[in-house]
Amino acid sequence: MVTLTINGREHELDVPDNMPLLWALRDIVGLRGTKFGCGIAECGACTVHLDGAATRACITPVSAVQGREVTTIEAMADDAVGQRVQAAWLDLGVAQCGYCQGGQIMNATALLKTTPEPDTQDIVDAMAGNLCRCGTYNRILAAIERASGKEASS
Repeated sequence: MVTLTINGREHELDVPDNMPLLWALRDIVGLRGTKFGCGIAECGACTVHLDGAATRACITPVSAVQGREVTTIEAMADDAVGQRVQAAWLDLGVAQCGYCQGGQIMNATALLKTTPEPDTQDIVDAMAGNLCRCGTYNRILAAIERASGKEASS
């Protein structure tokens, strides 16, 4: 048994200690906003926050998150920075297929919480590990700039 705090609620899970957090979230807890992309932490679709830091859930075992706060995309509607990021995403029509967008939003929100006024290079560096099959990178950049209070320069 492991006890995880997810989106402010404790969950007792009867799962192996080495189960990836991704599968515990999706298959056991039923929070399906966190997506499986590559399974090797290369694409970012599975990004969640672990104590506020962007973390790849596909390679993080549940044993590593006991006693820590896990936040998923489902909680962003209750987070002031997450709300700004989601509003900018909608305003600029960032998503095409949308598959990667939960991970993109989680990574962008973590960035803005640590760097509230990022410059373009800060954003590019922070988002480098999140892949988008549809290639909406310019809109992602513009949305993060908007959420930070800047208007996109492009």
